[in-house]
Amino acid sequence: MKPDGAQAGRATDATWKALAATLWIQAAVSWAILTVPVFAPSASGELGVPASAVGLYTSIAYVGSMIAALLGGGLVPRLGAMRLSQVGLTVCCLGLAAAASGQLWLLALGALVIGLGYGPTTPASSHVLARHTPPGLRSLVFSIKQTGVPLGGALAGATVPPLTLAFGWRGAAAAVALMCLASAVLVQLTRARLDADRNRNEPLLRGSPLAPLRFVMARADLRVLALTSFVFSAVQQCLGVFLVTYLTGELGLSLVTAGLVLSISQAGGICGRVLWGSVADYIDRREPGRSRVLLGLLALGMVASTAAMGLVGRDWSMTGLCAVALAYGLTGVGWNGVLLAEVARLATPEEASRATGGTLFVTFFGVVIAPAVFGEVARQTGSFAIMYLTLGALCAPCALVLLRRRRAG
Repeated sequence: MKPDGAQAGRATDATWKALAATLWIQAAVSWAILTVPVFAPSASGELGVPASAVGLYTSIAYVGSMIAALLGGGLVPRLGAMRLSQVGLTVCCLGLAAAASGQLWLLALGALVIGLGYGPTTPASSHVLARHTPPGLRSLVFSIKQTGVPLGGALAGATVPPLTLAFGWRGAAAAVALMCLASAVLVQLTRARLDADRNRNEPLLRGSPLAPLRFVMARADLRVLALTSFVFSAVQQCLGVFLVTYLTGELGLSLVTAGLVLSISQAGGICGRVLWGSVADYIDRREPGRSRVLLGLLALGMVASTAAMGLVGRDWSMTGLCAVALAYGLTGVGWNGVLLAEVARLATPEEASRATGGTLFVTFFGVVIAPAVFGEVARQTGSFAIMYLTLGALCAPCALVLLRRRRAG
């Protein structure tokens, strides 16, 4: 089925409505999943857990995301992509409400619930955009949609600290929960148009949920990209999860200032996703497969930016700190579109969805274990700085493999 507007090779009103809706949904669920990590320094004392335990919270959340992402693709044809997105937003609202209770066990349960709400939104949005985006604009539109993740992080960094100061961390969780609920209601305005292809006779699930993972692991070229995404996702996640705690606890910044630095890093990610996607499209038109070199260079950029973050000291100026955060965001958050585009290039059109699904499963696995593992590194060493230096060391082999494989080809 051709996407609406594809015949004319131009965007239609439906294209922009689909992009606006899916971009906001992605931003809203990202805002929700990062709310607790941002107010963690304020809540840790009352809950009786160290601030570094936020890594375990995030890991629990992304276990839910992994489960929901595997199931989401099968639910989209049956429920409709926008209806499934509404369900996801509502589930995120319920998870934040559980977190706002102040009970530790409900906070952990809320993490799993938020993850279940977060997971299906990406396959749902991809389904909508594939239908409504002309081929000539697909890379740009998908890249813009992918900025929803760092946009949500920027919103969390900008809004959660002031909400925490004004209403307490429970009030901040409740406020973001209401935002998710309001977003689910607003999505209804576009649901009938964008869910016109839903089929109530479709089965909820097709085949084994693990088939995409087996497909990726069986091919060396896709396996390299999947494992690279595992490391890259750890770099990205440790920025969003631990930065505020690192800046307030080790560098003595205020919660609001630390939130601002997080927002700057996420703004770098927004710019990076569009910038690197455009660069990759340009160089691939000249020589297909050349974007793998760009991925290798981005890995080198992550080595430098994570090392710089680990070396930041109390005597650094705000300008220097913000520059490091921006560079970290440009590289450590901006890689997604380039990597996923390379996965799609290596697969045939018929294999693209399986290849992308299998790769994203590995990506999410990195998201799941990285906060817990690197939170423990910080706890054992007593320093988030060492944690960031360790992350940089892991990126170096990725850069070497990507660049070497390109030269060998």
